[in-house]
Amino acid sequence: MSDSPELILYHFAPSRSMIARWMLEETGQPYELRVLDYRNGEHRKPGFLAINPMGKVPALVHKGVAITEAAAICCYLADEFPAAELGVPIGDPRRGPYLKWLFFGPSCLEPAVIDSVHGRSDAKPEQVGWGTAERVLDVVADAVEPGPYLLGDRFTAADVVIGSGLRWGMFTKSIPERPEFTAYVARLGERPAQKKSMAADMKLAADSTDSGG
Repeated sequence: MSDSPELILYHFAPSRSMIARWMLEETGQPYELRVLDYRNGEHRKPGFLAINPMGKVPALVHKGVAITEAAAICCYLADEFPAAELGVPIGDPRRGPYLKWLFFGPSCLEPAVIDSVHGRSDAKPEQVGWGTAERVLDVVADAVEPGPYLLGDRFTAADVVIGSGLRWGMFTKSIPERPEFTAYVARLGERPAQKKSMAADMKLAADSTDSGG
């Protein structure tokens, strides 16, 4: 790790910040990890709220500028480090589908699943931005089934976002283990960066539990 990394990730595991850490590992760039003490409410203290007023992780600081929201961080890193080939440049016809999937995770997949889990189904499908959980999952299944990735042979930041959502959903039993999902997540799980970040975060989560976190 560099003595003075330009990238600083404010982190906690398990949380959505695991998405950002995986993405950072995919870029191959050095970064500093600052793990917040959730037990002591460090994420609600003025020091961190100055970085992310929402009081949540992930929060990435690059060259002194803060970027928050996991999908936005992934998009930012893909554009900032094009040599890693994790994004799709402007002018490439695949950029539209790439951006669609990059933001489909937080705007459709996650809220649809959470609504379904908590039984919040009073709103009509046309009144919410994701319709129904069943429809959302069908759309994602159709997209990942051909494989290996959302854009065919090209792995991108969109796979980090959607893959993380599916992995979390199946782990918590809030998303059914459909064959399309398990095969896709298994493929992503073979990526060295995913293996490295997941192993580190599993240890971090275990250490937090062992210490009463």
